[in-house]
Amino acid sequence: MTDDTEAFKMAWDSACQADSAVILAPSGFSFMIQPTIFTGPCEGRLVFQVDGTLMPPDGPDSWPTNKSRHQWLVFFRINEMSLQGGGVIDGRGQKWWDLPCKLHKGINGTRVPGPCDSPIAIRFFVSSNLTVQGLRIKDSPQFHFRFDNCVNVHVESLHITTPALSPNTDGIHVENTSGVEIYDSVISSGDDCISIGSGCRDVDIRNLTCGPGHGISIGSLGNHNSRACVSNITVRDSVIKVSDNGVRIKTWQGGSGAVSGVTFSNIHMVAVRNPLIIDQFYCLTKECTNQTSAVSVSDIIYESIKGTYDIRSPPMRFACSDSVPCTNITLSDIELLPAQGDIVHDPFCWNAYGELQTLTIPPVSCLMEGTPRSLLDDNMESC
Repeated sequence: MTDDTEAFKMAWDSACQADSAVILAPSGFSFMIQPTIFTGPCEGRLVFQVDGTLMPPDGPDSWPTNKSRHQWLVFFRINEMSLQGGGVIDGRGQKWWDLPCKLHKGINGTRVPGPCDSPIAIRFFVSSNLTVQGLRIKDSPQFHFRFDNCVNVHVESLHITTPALSPNTDGIHVENTSGVEIYDSVISSGDDCISIGSGCRDVDIRNLTCGPGHGISIGSLGNHNSRACVSNITVRDSVIKVSDNGVRIKTWQGGSGAVSGVTFSNIHMVAVRNPLIIDQFYCLTKECTNQTSAVSVSDIIYESIKGTYDIRSPPMRFACSDSVPCTNITLSDIELLPAQGDIVHDPFCWNAYGELQTLTIPPVSCLMEGTPRSLLDDNMESC
């Protein structure tokens, strides 16, 4: 296949110097682009119109030795850009997933080799006023989209598909980013449909169809005793189906900071293993040690969440830190029934405080009332 990298770099350089410009990858054609950083700032608004197919080199053996394996296409220091079109971005991820570097979950829960230093398909870094719209993206070696240190991101009408067993293939990941809108999209992947990392605030997710995958996650946060702050997150009017998790908040022991002001509203679950889950004991091995500090979790609203759950796990699990309890969890209009049979699991709570505004199905009796005394302790840290 022809290497089209230089043509796209020349088009970018010309467009970047114009008051406004469109870079077009026309329909009916496929373009192979080497790992590339498209750098700004540019003079005016840019439209990157993908109506054909974009793809990277085919696997690690074809990757240039002088290029980073961590990313494929990077947009750096860009203001006012739209990445859009009716075309396809094909990440050609299979050969990366097969690398014998890291174990991941295979068929029937077995552990099989997975990727190591696999590239993120599309990364926006230190950029603002971005629109990503209409594209189909599939089979990324790792994350499909990642937004780092960005402001004002609008994502709409994306269709992201990757096999359920492909490792670490989050659909959209945001980190240190504010003012995010993700609307009217379909994501199925081998990991989180959307993952929200530290430093994010004002994120609105609406009308998302998610699954298979690992659901919609805030975190993981606080790894390696780090400080994490996440606030004002809304997930609404969405469907999560045949997924390991529904809506999840996950933090490592030993971290600090806070997750606050999160609303999960009007979400339909279909055979989801952990529909509602807070896990402050997140750990990828069996060797994590107990630590007293934690990222605090407070002001979490679950409302109008209905559907079915996979009976291998409780429909609600709020596992909160021994020393930093979860507070102000609010549940209303929750109806979760077993996807198969008539086995009904009781919700699980550990050091979780909150209230029920309506009766729930199944009934929740494990939330504690009031304000825990430890809120007054020094280890409760806000952002």
